[in-house]
Amino acid sequence: MKWRFLVGAVGVTAAVAAPAQDSADIRRLAEETRKVAGDLVAQVRGELTKELEFSGPLRAVVVCKYTVPEISSNISRRTGWRVTRVSLRPRNPALGTADAWEQRVLLDFDRRAERGEKPESIEFGEVVSEPAGRFYRYMKALPMTPLCASCHGPADRLTGTVKALIESEYPHDRAMGYSAGQIRGAVTVKRPL
Repeated sequence: MKWRFLVGAVGVTAAVAAPAQDSADIRRLAEETRKVAGDLVAQVRGELTKELEFSGPLRAVVVCKYTVPEISSNISRRTGWRVTRVSLRPRNPALGTADAWEQRVLLDFDRRAERGEKPESIEFGEVVSEPAGRFYRYMKALPMTPLCASCHGPADRLTGTVKALIESEYPHDRAMGYSAGQIRGAVTVKRPL
């Protein structure tokens, strides 16, 4: 059986009627997973803010390439879940390409933002059955913020040195050209049940 639900500011709404205990379990899963996703966002934001203030955007590119995957890996090892960031337009396709489920959710995030929903509050979670087993899958939108603009904004607004470094470090980059408020990607969590 597949349980679908939306995760929002007011909690979990079951799309399929479930016993009270199942609903409580789903809410607990959602809250725990949301906390871990928030931990990844906070750690990444902290590292990037520190480097941008201290060294500027060139060093931020290096932080995203080396430090952010390490942060994701540490959180994944600590929890036993897959915790990372994905995008429809990844900077590093090897680490940031969304799978089919994530692509569907990211496209829905874009539609929700276009309809006026605040990108910083957009999230989604559901229990899914896959060939490898049952998982709680969760995504939290990552909106384009001023912190991100020096590396992910319109290409004509990036400095020549930043563009050159991105081209050198990420030869398959597709993560430029975002404007404020757009959804740049999402934190994604895949948690075995």
